[in-house]
Amino acid sequence: MHVDHIGVATDDADGLAALYETLFDAPAVHEETLDGLRVVFLELDENSYFELLEPVDADTDIGAYLDREGPGIHHVALATEDIQAALATAREMGVDLIDEEPREGAWGHEIAFLHPSDTGGALVEFVQH
Repeated sequence: MHVDHIGVATDDADGLAALYETLFDAPAVHEETLDGLRVVFLELDENSYFELLEPVDADTDIGAYLDREGPGIHHVALATEDIQAALATAREMGVDLIDEEPREGAWGHEIAFLHPSDTGGALVEFVQH
């Protein structure tokens, strides 16, 4: 596995994208609307990204997160070649899964989240391209 992306919750994806593009030389390479979110990917290198998450609907998990925590790092995504095996390993280790089965995420990739209560307080996402 390797770090695929770092998800950042924001209420201003355009402003944050402009900052990151200049500050980190990280151009925007993909944008879509998914599950009530505007999602913008900024490329750090050919294998890693910042994922900016801006709610476009009021009733989203990211909207609730922003209300509760404010803007900032939301999750860390690890790329895996076999998401089913990664989830099986997590289950065997007793890690609470938010997603029992993979679901479709941005770019059509399969994703699944692990509960932060079992991962040291970090929200971890598995992603399979």
